[in-house]
Parts: sequence; C-alpha cells; structure tokens
Amino acid sequence: MNARWWPHLALLGIAAIYPFVFKSNFSVNFGVLVLMSAYLGQTWNIAGGFAGQLSFGHVVFFGTGAYAATIFQLKFGVNPWLGLPIAAVAGGLVGWMIGVLSFRAGLKGSYFALITLAFAEVFRILANSVPFTGAGLGLLIPLKRTPSQFQFADRMGFYCVVLALCVLSVAIAIWLSRSRFGARLAAIRENEDAARALGIDTYREKVRVMILSGALCGAGGCFYAQYY
Repeated sequence: MNARWWPHLALLGIAAIYPFVFKSNFSVNFGVLVLMSAYLGQTWNIAGGFAGQLSFGHVVFFGTGAYAATIFQLKFGVNPWLGLPIAAVAGGLVGWMIGVLSFRAGLKGSYFALITLAFAEVFRILANSVPFTGAGLGLLIPLKRTPSQFQFADRMGFYCVVLALCVLSVAIAIWLSRSRFGARLAAIRENEDAARALGIDTYREKVRVMILSGALCGAGGCFYAQYY
C-alpha cells in the first residue's frame, strides 16, 4: 500500500477508540459531526480530487439521498436501514443525470462547477415546492429508539455507523488509487485532451465517477436524515 495512505488509516484507528476515551454525549456527538464531514469531503474528493471534476453542487446528492430514504420509509414503510442503498441509488441516478447532461454538452472546468450549482438550486426549489417532499415544511421521521429502526438510545450507535461509512469511503479511495479506473481518472484530471488522444473514453469515465460520487454522498444524506 502506498505510504501516503497510512496517515488516513491512523486517523481511522484514532477515531475507532475516540468514543471509548471521551465518553460524554457532547464528545461523541462532536465525533459524529467530524466523521460525517470527513465522509462527505471524501465523496466530493472522488469526483473533484481523483477526476478533477470540481463541483459546487454536491449538496444535491446529499439532499436527494436524504429525501429518497425518508420518503420510502414514511410513505412505503421501508425499513430505515434499506434507506442507505436506496439513497445511494437515488444519489447515483442524479449523478448520472447531471453527468450525462453536462458532459454531453462539453462542459468542463468552471462551466461544469457552475452548472452543478445550478442543478443544486433547481432541486432545492423543487424540494420546497412539491407535496411528496413535504414542501416547505419537510418530512418528520418518528422517533423510535431501536437499532432496527436506524435509531439508537445514545450517540454511540450513530458514531459506529458513520465510522463505517468513513472506512468505506477511504477503502474506495485506496482502490481508485490502485485501479485502472483511477488511473484513467487521473489522466483526465491532468489533461483531458491528452487522455482522449490515448484512447480513454473521457465522457464515459466522467459519468461513471459522478455516479460513484453521487451514490456515496446520497448515502450520507440518509445518515443525516436519521441522525437529525
């Protein structure tokens, strides 16, 4: 394994023992917020860092995942734990849509960043307008403090879940750094025209990384909905 990943793994190790050292509710809650921020940052990094597709609107995947998981739970009686894959699929679909529309139009660089911001704003307006999202009032998840309902009597349960998400995101980042897919993304990031000249299907790879990034960010939205 590349030596540059050892600090990440060391931090994950520290995070694993953190709640056993600092046991107060405030400290564990603080740890959850830090890990959630780290996880969301890593979901952005998969598209922005590995592929160079700088996005100003990643919140659209986050919000889509939160709404999708909550709607399926409240309106269709789906178990909240299944909200994680549902949110990931919803976020991935939005990532696919944004990627297809943006990259087929040839948008890149600052133009792509701005169009992602525009998509996020459109989705925000829709979420605050249509009835099935609760419009401006939003959706209220009933409080049932049982692990089977993705709710816990204390913050430690949520801490373990978000820590697992962070481990997953780092594992995917390590895989990207060692895979052909990641190598193609790095080539696109450094020089897209040169990557295309080498035979890389830059359109396909950029859409794929938006799907992956959107799916992971959507799962983060599901966690947020249950946590708050």
